[in-house]
Amino acid sequence: MGPNDIRIVFMGTPGFAVESLKSLVEGGYNVVAVVTVPDKPAGRGQKVRMSEVKQYALSQDLPVLQPEKLKAPEFIEELKSYNADLQIVVAFRMLPEMVWSMPEMGTFNLHGSLLPNYRGAAPLNWAIINGDKQTGVTTFLLKHEIDTGNMLFQESVDIDLYDNVGTIHDKLMVIGGALVCKTVDALVSGDVTPIDQEKLIADGAVSNHAPKIFKADCQVTSDLSVMDFHNKVRGLSPYPAAWVEMIDGQKKHTAKVFATIPSVEAHDETVGSVSIDKDMLRVALKDGFVWFEEMQLAGKKRMKTSQFINGFRIEDSLHLS
Repeated sequence: MGPNDIRIVFMGTPGFAVESLKSLVEGGYNVVAVVTVPDKPAGRGQKVRMSEVKQYALSQDLPVLQPEKLKAPEFIEELKSYNADLQIVVAFRMLPEMVWSMPEMGTFNLHGSLLPNYRGAAPLNWAIINGDKQTGVTTFLLKHEIDTGNMLFQESVDIDLYDNVGTIHDKLMVIGGALVCKTVDALVSGDVTPIDQEKLIADGAVSNHAPKIFKADCQVTSDLSVMDFHNKVRGLSPYPAAWVEMIDGQKKHTAKVFATIPSVEAHDETVGSVSIDKDMLRVALKDGFVWFEEMQLAGKKRMKTSQFINGFRIEDSLHLS
């Protein structure tokens, strides 16, 4: 039996997962069903929307399962009816054992980090926030504890100074699609030796955590160093987005910041002071400056800072909290 003969059930939700599903379909792999989240209202008009994975699956005439509860007897029976040899998970929910243990070949996941580093919900964000120079994707076999199963393959990518979550997401999405197909081929041929993550950690492998990010975690303040400020902004851009609180006397203005230019240099300006420089807002920090390239004032549209300045009065007393 070759890799194109085994029966595969694919599980995923966002655009990141679509690339992997597309790679399987276009590679001729036998995807017999797709599992994704239920349709739900979204946007101002609360119009019901389907996931990006569902949209692609329907375009390929693939059966789609959308369980509310992954332990529901009716879902378990329907999933069993597809008699999958292998299940593949990319950007989906945490699976109960009765689901991930169902196929004879098991279930593998594509994770957006170089495991065992950055286990958790936001690996791309934290790698950039922490100033890492490299990240990647890992395929691993599922087991009880999240993101801890035996590793199969990894592919790495460099993180440049001006990369953000959006650019790294797109790079890993493509690399991940190819890695998913490579993993299927190796599992079928038996040409892979799973690696115990705990042994890697015992041997000194880095294992930072990547917890979910909340709004309070997204504030950038003037007590940060230049590079910590820059890394946090790009590590949250374009979503969920870093935000600043600008103070002018008794007035406080909240704005999201999407892109900055860092410069580490000595100066004698007041830390936190905001001024206009090169058609951008410049903020003085303890070891240099950051220039804001793109911003979004609360209730307004995202724009270049040059446009922001035209509609916002900058006072000499303006500073960051």
